[in-house]
Amino acid sequence: MSSHQRPPDDHDERRTKRRRIGALVAASGGAFIGLLDATIVNVAFPSMSETFSGADRSQLSWILDSYFIVLAALMVPAGALADRYGRKKVFLAGIGAFVGSSILCAVAPTLELLVAARVLQGAATAVIVPASLALVLREFPIGQRSTAVAVWSAAAALAAASGPPVGGLLVEIADWRWIFLINLPLGAVVAVLGIRTLRDSRDTESTGLPDLLGSAVAVGALGLLTLGLVEGDNWGWTSPAVLGSFAVSALLGCVLVWRSLQHDRPVIDPALMAIQSFRVGSLGMLVFATAMFAVILGNVLFLTSIWDYSVLQAGLAAVPGALATTIVARPAGRLADRFGHRAVILPGVALYALGVVGLCFVGSEPNFLLDWMPWTITSGIGIGLALPIMGAAAVADVPEQRFGAASALSATFRQIGAVIGTAALIAILGSPVSIDDAMSHADRAYLFAAIVAVVSGSLVLSLRPANKVKELVPAR
Repeated sequence: MSSHQRPPDDHDERRTKRRRIGALVAASGGAFIGLLDATIVNVAFPSMSETFSGADRSQLSWILDSYFIVLAALMVPAGALADRYGRKKVFLAGIGAFVGSSILCAVAPTLELLVAARVLQGAATAVIVPASLALVLREFPIGQRSTAVAVWSAAAALAAASGPPVGGLLVEIADWRWIFLINLPLGAVVAVLGIRTLRDSRDTESTGLPDLLGSAVAVGALGLLTLGLVEGDNWGWTSPAVLGSFAVSALLGCVLVWRSLQHDRPVIDPALMAIQSFRVGSLGMLVFATAMFAVILGNVLFLTSIWDYSVLQAGLAAVPGALATTIVARPAGRLADRFGHRAVILPGVALYALGVVGLCFVGSEPNFLLDWMPWTITSGIGIGLALPIMGAAAVADVPEQRFGAASALSATFRQIGAVIGTAALIAILGSPVSIDDAMSHADRAYLFAAIVAVVSGSLVLSLRPANKVKELVPAR
C-alpha cells in the first residue's frame, strides 16, 4: 500500500461521517421549512388584513392556529406511518405535499380557503417532522445523539425565530403570498439532498394502523380550546359559547386519554409516557413552547402597533435573538452530553425568563439598541440552551425501534404549546383602545410568558443528572 493511500477503514469512516452530516442537514432542513411556516405568517397579519378586509385579529389568528392544531393532532399517526412504511419514503412524500400545499396557500383568494390550505400544510408538516427526527436518531450512535438532536432542534427553533425576519423581507419587497412561494426552492433543495444522503429505515415490529379517530378527537379538543381562548374577549369569558367550548374541549381530552389507554397504536402512548426522561422532556417542551410562541407573535404585534415599525423592521428586529439561538444550540448539545440535560436546560430557562421580563420595561418610544436588543439576545440564548436540550432529553432513553413514535409524540407536545401560546396571547392582548392600554396588555403578556417559562424549568428538575438508557415497555 502506498504511503499516500489511506487505510480502507479510515476512508469508510470519513465517507460515513460526510453522509451523516448530509443526512443531518437534509432532515434538519425538512424540519426547518415546515416549522418556518409556523411563524412566518405573523408579520404578514397587517398585509393579510388588507387583502381580507373585515377580518379582525382573532379571525386572522386561525391562519396560525389551524396549522398548529392539525400539526399537533397528526404528528403521532404520521410518525407511526413513518415507522411502518419507511421513514425516508414518508419524509420525501411529506416534502412533496408541503410544497403543493404552499402553492395553494399562495393562490388562495379568500381567508376561508387560505385557512383550508394551511390545514393541508400543517398535515404535510406533521408528516415531515417526526420522520426527520427519527432519521437523525437512526444515523447517530447513542453518545452523539444529544448533539445531533440539539442541531435538529436548533433548526426547528431557528425556523420559529427566523419566520418574522424572512416574512418581513418578503412582504416588504413583494407580497404576503411570497411567504408561501419561498417554500418551493427550499423544498426542492431538501428533497434532492434527502434522496442522496438519507438511509431508509422502519420498525419491523410495527403492526396495525394508528388511532385516526383519536387524532380527530385531538383536533376537536385543541380546536375548541383555541376557539374559547381567541373569542373569549369578543363573546365574553362567561358566555355560554366560551364556557361550552372549554367544557367540550375538556371532555374530548378525557376521551382522548381513554382511547390512548385502549388502542394498540394510540395518540398518546402510555409506554412512552412511562419513560421518565421522555415524559419530563416532552411536558417541558409543551410548557416552554407556550411561552416562546406567545412571545414570538407578541413581539411582532408590539413592534408594529406600538413602535409603529414596518413589517420589514419588525422582522429584522428578531434577527439578533435568532442568531443567538443558533450560535448557542450546538455547544449546548455537547454540554448536555457531558454534564446531563438538566444542567443545560435550567440556565437556559432562567435566561429566557430574564429576557422576557426585561421586555416588560421597554417603553412606547422606540430604542432598539438599548431597550430591545439586549433582552431579545438574552431570551434567544435561553431558547438555544433550553428547547433543543428538552428535545434531546425526551428521546434520550427511547429504544431505536420506537424513534418515530417517540419523536412524533414529543414534537406533538411542542406544537400543543404553540397552539396554547398563540391563542393565549390573542386573549391577553384583547382589543386595546389606546397606546397606554396596549402597553399594559403587552406587559401582561410578557409576564405571563416569563411565568410559564419558569414552570417549564420546574418540570425538568426531576431529570437525572446523567441519563442512562433503559428498556422501553412495548406498547400494548
